[in-house]
Parts: sequence; structure tokens; C-alpha cells
Amino acid sequence: MNNRINVYKTHPLSMVQKNSKSNVKENITSAERFQDILKNASVPSLKVSKHAQKRLDERNISLKSSEWNRISELMNDARAKGINDSLVLTNGAALIINAKNNTVITAMDRSEAKAQIFTNINGTIILD
Repeated sequence: MNNRINVYKTHPLSMVQKNSKSNVKENITSAERFQDILKNASVPSLKVSKHAQKRLDERNISLKSSEWNRISELMNDARAKGINDSLVLTNGAALIINAKNNTVITAMDRSEAKAQIFTNINGTIILD
């Protein structure tokens, strides 16, 4: 058995800073930024099928990015309520969107949509 006592030098611990008001404020803004990033990441963007893109081009239908964002948000709500296929009516267009795949299936003018019968949809979203 070894009865030696070893003496080791210890280094003093550095002083730990308490959270100052600026550190707390920075942590809150970081948390807010994280929440924004998480919210945006969890919102999948709408995809437009080739067929729908062709219809949009043929019929000269264009939607503003704010309208696309609003449609995307409402499709998330529709998906949460169990809607699979939805008819989305805007001022200038009628879109059929598959909520499960988050894909625009087809598009037509609003005037053209008046003469149509829509089947196999289980939800409608009206944007004005």
C-alpha cells in the first residue's frame, strides 16, 4: 500500500457572470428568432404540379406572393381539420389543392369556375 500524499496545485475557478439584463434580453430575442424559424420551417410551402402550372400559364393567372402565403397557411389549417382535397377560391382564380401533398393540382379562372361542378373535394377555402 502506498502511503504517499500527493499535493497537486489547483487553479482558481474563474468568476461566473450572472445574467445581466443585456444577456437576458439577448436570450429572449434568440428564443423569439428560434420560434420564428421553427414556425417557418414547419409550414411547408405549396408545390404546383406541371398540369397546374400549365393551366396558370395558359389562362394568364397570377397570384401575389402574399396570396400564396395565405393559401399555404389556410391549407395547413385545413389539413389539421382532416381535409384532403380542397377548392380554393380567390378573386381571380379557382384552385384545386391536395392538402396531404400540399400540391396545387389544377387552376382555372374564377369566371370559368362558375360553369364547373367540382367533385372529390371535401373542403372549400374562400379568399376575398
